[in-house]
Amino acid sequence: MRHSPDGTFTCGFNNVSHNAFVFSIWFSNTAEKTVVWSANHLHPVYSWGSQVMLHKDGRMVVEDYKGQLVWENDVNSSSNAKQAQLLDTGNLIVMGQGDIILWQSFDSPTDTLLPNQNITAATKLVSADRLLVPGHYSFHFDDEHLLTLFDDQKDLSFIYWPKPDINTWAKKRYPFSTTTFGFLDSWVYFLGSDNLTFKAADWGLGVMRRLTLDYDGNLRLYSLSREKRKWSVTWIAFPTCFVHGLCGMNGICVYTPMPACACAPGHEIIDQSDRRKGCRPKFNLSCDGQEMKFVELPTTDFIGYDQSKHIVSFHDCKKMCLNDCNCKGFSYWQGDGACYPKSSLVGGVSRPDLSGSIYLKLPKTLQVPTSSIPHSQSFGLAYVPNCSAMNKYFTANFPDEPKSSKSGPQYWILVYVEWEGKQLTGVWPAEVGYEMITNHFRRYTYKELQRATRKFKDQIGRGASGLVYKGILKDKRAVAVKRLEDINQGEEEFQHELSVIGRIYHMNLVRVWGFCSDGPHRILVLEYVENGSLDKTLFSSKGSQTLLQWNERFKIALGVAKGLAYLHHECLEWVIHCDLKPENILLDENMEPKITDFGLAKLMNRGGSNKNVSRIHGTRGYIAPEWVSSHPITAKVDVFSFGVVLLELLKGARVTDWPSNADEEVEMVLQRVIRMLAENLMLEGSEQLWITDFIDSRLNSQFNNLQAIMMVKLAVSCIEEDSRKRPTMESVVEMLLSVDEGVA
Repeated sequence: MRHSPDGTFTCGFNNVSHNAFVFSIWFSNTAEKTVVWSANHLHPVYSWGSQVMLHKDGRMVVEDYKGQLVWENDVNSSSNAKQAQLLDTGNLIVMGQGDIILWQSFDSPTDTLLPNQNITAATKLVSADRLLVPGHYSFHFDDEHLLTLFDDQKDLSFIYWPKPDINTWAKKRYPFSTTTFGFLDSWVYFLGSDNLTFKAADWGLGVMRRLTLDYDGNLRLYSLSREKRKWSVTWIAFPTCFVHGLCGMNGICVYTPMPACACAPGHEIIDQSDRRKGCRPKFNLSCDGQEMKFVELPTTDFIGYDQSKHIVSFHDCKKMCLNDCNCKGFSYWQGDGACYPKSSLVGGVSRPDLSGSIYLKLPKTLQVPTSSIPHSQSFGLAYVPNCSAMNKYFTANFPDEPKSSKSGPQYWILVYVEWEGKQLTGVWPAEVGYEMITNHFRRYTYKELQRATRKFKDQIGRGASGLVYKGILKDKRAVAVKRLEDINQGEEEFQHELSVIGRIYHMNLVRVWGFCSDGPHRILVLEYVENGSLDKTLFSSKGSQTLLQWNERFKIALGVAKGLAYLHHECLEWVIHCDLKPENILLDENMEPKITDFGLAKLMNRGGSNKNVSRIHGTRGYIAPEWVSSHPITAKVDVFSFGVVLLELLKGARVTDWPSNADEEVEMVLQRVIRMLAENLMLEGSEQLWITDFIDSRLNSQFNNLQAIMMVKLAVSCIEEDSRKRPTMESVVEMLLSVDEGVA
């Protein structure tokens, strides 16, 4: 890591999760790490073996542990580079001969603008979450050379600030300026070439500040308190208790009272794991005389994509949309007769204070039950964010909003919403499962989980991380409640790690519905999986009726491989399980496998993907050799454990039961079996009958020979002592799919 000369800023590899790192710049002395710029946020790297290098020609690069290039700066000069330096302003520069700046981070901002940093026509701010993953909001110059906030959905981009329904003169901006720049000076006064101006409520010298486009799409100016080392909001783009456009195309943000995403009637969710991706229609609109009807959505509006504005009667507005094939519906405001036909349904929101309605155009044959029309719950005192009470955060008046007629200086009052209610009630059934969706991912009280588990009476499992109980929530959902042991993390870190685990969604991973962190109690609320863990079924006695047949075993192998591949390669967090074994593989009612206890390695303080692991993870027989050596721990430890599970699926016996005598260590037996299998794989023709002798005898030779051979080959390669020779889980999935009879 490197510090600026006065120590204000630091640059180096920032761990966005326990094994994913991004080369970043951050404030050195804040209570919570505040990143102001990042390089490889689209391609995080592992901690070990990754590096940042400055080449002689001025190219600065970030490479992962394999030497693969994941980021490089944009240098427009072939001049020799002298050095890279982090300045007191937070600007990282590459210096050439004669102190020429070949490249600077100020020219490529991410989500933050610092004092003395410009925003130009060539640059923009993009929102990012705590893992530095870019969001879909951006701040940049539009086609009229006005600084604007955009919501950039897939195949769609619309303006939501300044208000798109007011003209340029009302915005008090200057369009089509010959120059395009915005500048935040040392006093924290912002001046844009389009006449956008604002300043911090505490403007002046001597305070650290930043202008950040936050993940919720609002642009905020922050000032740092030296004493508490915490940030306060001192200006905000649009002061409102609600944020529009959170639910994607055809989605509607409803308040219950916390924001949740519902679909417009006649539409269905695209991705259950991320409702911000919006909804798709369950019908086709055609222009060939198809009969249409309009369904009213009271106190609801879609922001943007108005085809035009008309002051007409309701009847004429309806007729206008009906005769236009591209019209998806219209917004009508009874007070002033304003009619807004919509070409797209974007930025949907339902709020009790909206006086207008959306009239959705749907096929006449489509049934629309009243329960499918989203409503926001009326706000009660226990839940409502107080948008009028005085608060410690203030902003300067902004020209988008009309000035009060009252005398004296006017301020917009900002409130960080804190929901006092412990539980959501009275949710309208906007669609099936809506209440369950609004409850995920949520925090439970200890009393709630006591009631759900009848004071933890029905124990269904025991593991290294704690005891597991069956519970029934108020919505009648069955859950598994795991009481974690050995948790030494603070409240905030624990909640952050759990929020990361809660965002992980894959059909072969057990879903985490929520958590409890009351006093000494650390509890997970998990999806309940009907058929229990794999070990209970796989290692059952010969006469058991639950004997796993071959097709079930192969399906389990493929499903577990897919789940691990998602954790290792697709999931933002790059989770390493560290304790894969049959006890941590659950089987649902269709015998589909679901991996559980992923992400607990860090929560249980057992280290992560680093070189200094304090204690060995995992279970005897499934532990990779690098746990007891000085080699770095990577995702390949899970690959090793998966290889052992493959052997157990083939053999139908627990690996720890394989030693022929009490003196033989399980690790020695494992290596002996692998050597034998590797030799047998080289045999040809009739000599391959060895596979029948190796497969579980309870199957009576009823197995797929091609699939069995492939599983043996993968087990041999996965249990390689040298982790570098083991395959990735992605390639394991590909190999299994190549012999999957269910794949056409």
